[in-house]
Amino acid sequence: MLRAIDKLEPFQKAISKAHLASAGVSIDSLDHKPLIAIANSWNEICPGHEPLKQLAEEVKKGILEAGGEPIEFNTVAMCDGIAQGHSGMRYCLPHREIITDSIEAMLVGEGVFDGVVYMGSCDKIVPGMLNAAARIDLPSVIVTAGPCYAQIKPNESKELRQQFLRGEITERQLIEGTLKYYTGPGICPFLGTANTMGALCESLGMMLPGGSLIPSSTSMRRFSARESGRAVMKMVEMQIRPSQIMTREALKNTIILLSAIGGSLNALIHLPALAAELGISLDWDDFSKITTTTPVLCSIVPNGNRTVVDLHCAGGIPAVMKELESVMNKDVLTVTGETLGQILERTPQGDREVIKSMDEPVSRADGIQVLYGNLAPQGALVKTSAVPTEVRRFNGTARVFEGEDECYAAFRAKEIKEGDAVIVRYEGPKGGPGMKELHRITEIIKGIPNTAVITDGRFSGASGGLSIGYLCPEAADGGPIALVRDGDRITVDLYEDYLHLEVSDEELEARRREWKAVTRPREKGLLGRYARLVNTARSGAALNRE
Repeated sequence: MLRAIDKLEPFQKAISKAHLASAGVSIDSLDHKPLIAIANSWNEICPGHEPLKQLAEEVKKGILEAGGEPIEFNTVAMCDGIAQGHSGMRYCLPHREIITDSIEAMLVGEGVFDGVVYMGSCDKIVPGMLNAAARIDLPSVIVTAGPCYAQIKPNESKELRQQFLRGEITERQLIEGTLKYYTGPGICPFLGTANTMGALCESLGMMLPGGSLIPSSTSMRRFSARESGRAVMKMVEMQIRPSQIMTREALKNTIILLSAIGGSLNALIHLPALAAELGISLDWDDFSKITTTTPVLCSIVPNGNRTVVDLHCAGGIPAVMKELESVMNKDVLTVTGETLGQILERTPQGDREVIKSMDEPVSRADGIQVLYGNLAPQGALVKTSAVPTEVRRFNGTARVFEGEDECYAAFRAKEIKEGDAVIVRYEGPKGGPGMKELHRITEIIKGIPNTAVITDGRFSGASGGLSIGYLCPEAADGGPIALVRDGDRITVDLYEDYLHLEVSDEELEARRREWKAVTRPREKGLLGRYARLVNTARSGAALNRE
């Protein structure tokens, strides 16, 4: 094969080899081996990333065994858990774009690599790396750290948080109790955005089968990383590229899997952004067509009381896809060089206690829903699988807040009451800016009966209760959520995909004439640039590059 470095002009090829040799790459390797980049988001901040340093060594072994030369570099990676509940959360979604751009700069800018192993975990990192894989289109494999084991049940962890909010336990007791759930190292053990996006890498064909949910602390996790190094070398040899794997059919498969596991709502901003990088049109209507007909097969926290490790032990994502194979396109290609159908032929049935059948699912459909109505004419999202049955039909009184902090202050003052429809606005991609996760708000509202959260912000993958977010248009763009007033009545009907503000069209028009957008201090730097360039949540909250 003609390597990337061999395509350089002779003098520049020699100089590039000299620089790489001075960094420790052997001259013999530079003369004949494919150069494989390892784009690693390892750091000492994010617990889901702690294992990636060791796993990178395993990936290198696999690359070397298969005749390649591994060369590692790093990119940024924020921990959403640490950024929760304060203004730092505004940086989490924008830093997805930084990850993609930084990898592009390293790979395309250096111009010497023949393949890539992307190593990341957690909420925005894997999406950023998928976007990079799509944009750069070098033979690529995704590797994550895998989830940690939990020593206590998810509902016990949730109760600890509620006890702290009620003032019943100390900070130290909350920390020590939580460490029995987030035992580390590895990804948090629930089906939040991190584990959802890892699972979706499997359904996209960009990860080895079963690779997303192998626990972080196991030998099997290390073996999978090593095999991923060998896999990328096979892809280089066969010239299999992400554009051949992440097709429209693969994206459809991925939405089916997302629906069946009741995965994170954040996938509905990450997948459209990925599709845009691939040159494929994908919007919430495409999701709705699938989610309304795909049965939910698993009850993994926050949809139940089992962890993702339980799902792994039950057969993992391959076993879920085995149940779904009648509705999936099995001809799509994967990083193994095989089709999905070939992989599923040798995949055994999973544990029926955890992974239900299509004939006897957890629920018939609507793990995730797109809601429409005069409050969200372009759509809003709700993770129905995490909504208690008793509030799937809801009529409440609007309690309006101009941002998360104002809402939290009202909670601390005990001003939020049963029956309130809590409106938190100006938290969208532009209005935030940055589109904060409002996990803190969903946590406190769950402790107040018969309430709902309705926002143009977004949610953590761990959020539950009647939490409706991602409203489009957002308040900063003059969406109807900007016109809601305290005391308005709001109706939600998840059985009818319905979100309605009980105010006449004439009254709304009168309010619009009087409306003035909430103004905040003009942001500088990253957030200011993001606010100027970002598209809507419905479009993936990606930057407008035109």
